[in-house]
Amino acid sequence: MSNYNATKQEIKTYFMARVPLIVVDAAERERVERMLRELAAELTVQIDYYTDARQVEHLGRGGGLNVDSDPLAFAAGEFRKKRGAMIALGDVHRIGEDNLLSRELLNVLYLARESGGTLLVITPDPVWPRLSQFGMLTRLDPPDLEERTDQILRFVQTYGGRFSITWGEEEILRAATLLRGFKEIQIENILSAMLITHGRLEAAHIPELTRQKSRLYGSVPAVEPVYVPKGLQAAGLENLKQWLSEKQRLFFAPEEALEARGLTAPRGILLAGIPGCGKSLSAKMTARLWELPLFRFDIGAVYDKWVGESEKKMKQALTFLDQVAPCVIWIDEIEKGLASTDSSNDTGRRVLGQFLFWLQETPSRIFLVATANDITGLPPELFRKGRFSQNFFVDLPNRAERRAALEQYCRQSLHWLPTDAELGLLVERTRGFSYADIEYVVKELAQQALLYGPGAVSFAALCQGLTAIIPFAQSNPDLVASLRQWGQERAVPASKHETEDRV
Repeated sequence: MSNYNATKQEIKTYFMARVPLIVVDAAERERVERMLRELAAELTVQIDYYTDARQVEHLGRGGGLNVDSDPLAFAAGEFRKKRGAMIALGDVHRIGEDNLLSRELLNVLYLARESGGTLLVITPDPVWPRLSQFGMLTRLDPPDLEERTDQILRFVQTYGGRFSITWGEEEILRAATLLRGFKEIQIENILSAMLITHGRLEAAHIPELTRQKSRLYGSVPAVEPVYVPKGLQAAGLENLKQWLSEKQRLFFAPEEALEARGLTAPRGILLAGIPGCGKSLSAKMTARLWELPLFRFDIGAVYDKWVGESEKKMKQALTFLDQVAPCVIWIDEIEKGLASTDSSNDTGRRVLGQFLFWLQETPSRIFLVATANDITGLPPELFRKGRFSQNFFVDLPNRAERRAALEQYCRQSLHWLPTDAELGLLVERTRGFSYADIEYVVKELAQQALLYGPGAVSFAALCQGLTAIIPFAQSNPDLVASLRQWGQERAVPASKHETEDRV
């Protein structure tokens, strides 16, 4: 990433070297303008800066000039009149190919080279090769973490006297991390809108910043935002929760602190295990715990019958995910999305290669939660170290987890809780049940309560419902055994160890 100071130093070097053409690839003209004003003062020179709205401004000297919207004629005249002239053009477009504008600009560059002058062009577009051979290209990316932190700090200092702003160093750093990818003016607008909406800024307002991500960029078909309820609860999976709590601090750690120890932010987790035991819910739980937006990535949706379209769609999806970072990405049943990557399918192999390379190399703060029910359908290269931070195995809930799940489902859906003695019996009766099995029984009873009144809810009715169903593990014992064998050999248990035959 090329930040403000690095880009400014590059441009300063090119000015001093009298490079005929400097192309600044930037979408934020205002930041480049500020940079040019600073350079004019530091180098004690005059930079003639042209925009359609303000015409020519004499940076470093003051004043301006109306050139009747013909900047190239003005630039040509300046290069003819004096040596070492410095001229900058803002928001230049349509110079990526051979056309009338590009050829006129080419003639101006010949004059600049002959007179030792420099023409600086601000454009987010490609540049015609015959033009680019005259000079150097530099890029100004959106504000980096340090710049965003400084901008938020200035905002807090500016408005802290008139409004109640209780953001300290930790909150400012968190906000700066969440606002990655935004332009300076967008950051200013978001903070101002939040301040006016609430009349204050508190730590509790920071999660609102995450919702702005989905509005910043156009969506792509394979990626969709997922709503995460504020009161989301997940019973059990204590090992996974503890791991997420520890890694959260690393995920939000400054890049410099990680690089000093040769570390990278956590990449994500693969959750494999028995269906109905909380794998998909874990993605939502991660987003809630880390207060990040959650996006569901459907890999299968990128495949297209037309040659080259699948790779194009995958690139669009991965670019979008990089843009909305930091965020949590959820790939549900990843083995189905990668089912088209067998050895006889060239497109599938290329798409898989794109995905794996991105997963390994992306610098974005993205945490991937991938779930799998059939681990035999996953390509071996997916398990290479560095692509996932950890593999977790999600087993059937143990006693403590079943108790917590029963209490949670009964409270939420039945508005009723069994006694401690009854709860102990229910825990034993649900041995071998998944979370989905338990939830199904409780919600079936909740439907009866809605239809016939609270009198339909009782310990006996709940026991009858539990007796009436066949749990997934009982109907698929061979699958459960094979999944557990894989989990013992290649993954960390998501739950705390508890001695019990769960089937």
